[in-house]
Amino acid sequence: MKITNAEVFILHVPVTRGQIGDSTHLITHWGAPGVILETDQGLRGYGYTGTHAHLPTDRLITDCIAQTYVPLLLGANPENVTSIWEKLYHFPPVQWVGRCGITTLALSAIDVALWDLKAKSAQVPLWKLLAVEEGKKLEAYNTDGGWLNWPDDQLVADSRGLVEEKGFRGVKVKVGSEDITRDLRRVEKVRQAIGPAAKLMVDANGRWDLASAIQFAERVRQFDIAWLEEPLWYDDLDGHTALAKRIDIPIALGEQLYCLDHFRSFFNAGCVHYAQPDAVRLAGITEWTRVANLALAHGIPVVAHVGDMMQVHLQLSLAHEACHRLEYIPWMRACFEEPATVRDGWFEVPQTAGAGTTLLDSALQTFIN
Repeated sequence: MKITNAEVFILHVPVTRGQIGDSTHLITHWGAPGVILETDQGLRGYGYTGTHAHLPTDRLITDCIAQTYVPLLLGANPENVTSIWEKLYHFPPVQWVGRCGITTLALSAIDVALWDLKAKSAQVPLWKLLAVEEGKKLEAYNTDGGWLNWPDDQLVADSRGLVEEKGFRGVKVKVGSEDITRDLRRVEKVRQAIGPAAKLMVDANGRWDLASAIQFAERVRQFDIAWLEEPLWYDDLDGHTALAKRIDIPIALGEQLYCLDHFRSFFNAGCVHYAQPDAVRLAGITEWTRVANLALAHGIPVVAHVGDMMQVHLQLSLAHEACHRLEYIPWMRACFEEPATVRDGWFEVPQTAGAGTTLLDSALQTFIN
C-alpha cells in the first residue's frame, strides 16, 4: 500500500451557546486543520489537530503539512507509521525552525491520519489494534458546563444537570477570575449542586502566580477537589515543583507540553499527579503513546486532554492501561461517522474501523474554511 495523494482542510465548528471562555481565552469556534491521506488501495486516512479557529494560524498549520511534510509522504507505505514519524520528526529543516508549535501540530495531524489508515487496513477500530486486552470501561467527566464566562446560576444549573440528568460522574469548572473570591464562591456552589459523590475538577488554564495558586488551593480544600489543572504558566517547572510541595490537592497538566522530554522533566520533578497529554498537540499518536508509557512507569494516571474532541483520545484511552477517565466536550459531534458518545457516565466503545476520525461529507461542506 502506498500514499498517492494528500488533501488539507480547515474546519471551524461553533462552540456551545455561541461563545465559551476560560481564564485565558474566549472563543466562538473550534478549529480543526488537518489532512486526508489517500492510498492506492482506495483507503482514506483522516487526521487533524485542534485550535481556537484563528484562520491565519490555521493556514500556517495546513501550509506546513502541504509544503513541508506531504512531499516526504508520497509513495510511502502508511502502515510503517513509526518509521515515517521518525523521518518527519527528525527532518533537519523542521528541527531548525520547530520541534514544537506549528510544526508539531502539523505532524500530529499526519500521524493521526497514518494510524487511521493502519487501523482501517486491519479492519478494526484503533483501540482494538493497540489494546492489550478488551472489555475496559472508560469513565466520562464533562467540561462543557463549567466555563468562566457563564454566570453563577447557569454554571450551577449546568453542573447539576450534567450529573443528575445526564449521568456524568464528574464535572470540571474553570477558575482564574480577576477576583479569586468569585472562583471560591462558584466552586462552593457547584459542589453543593452536584453532591459529594460526583468528582469536581478545577482548571486555571495557566493563569495564576505561585502565591495565588497556593491561596486558592488552601481555601478550597473542604470541597474535595479531584485535581487542580494548569494552576501556573505551562512551562514553569520550578513553580509547579514548589506548588506541589505546598498543597495537598493533586496537580494535573500536560495539554501545553509538546514533547516527551517536557513530560519527563515534570514527572521527574514530582509535580504532576495526573498527566494530560494531547495527541493533537504532541506529535501525534506515536508520541502520545510514549508519554503515556512514561507516565505509567512513574505510576501517574493519564487523563488525556481532548483537543481532538475525544475521537482519537477515546481510542487511545480504551487501549492504554494508564487511562481510566476522559473528558467530554461535544462541539464536533456533527462532524464524524461515529462520534464519541457517553451513556450513563461511561463512554461507549467505538466499533468502526479506524481512529474515529472519518469526517462526514456534510462536515466538510458545512464547516470548511
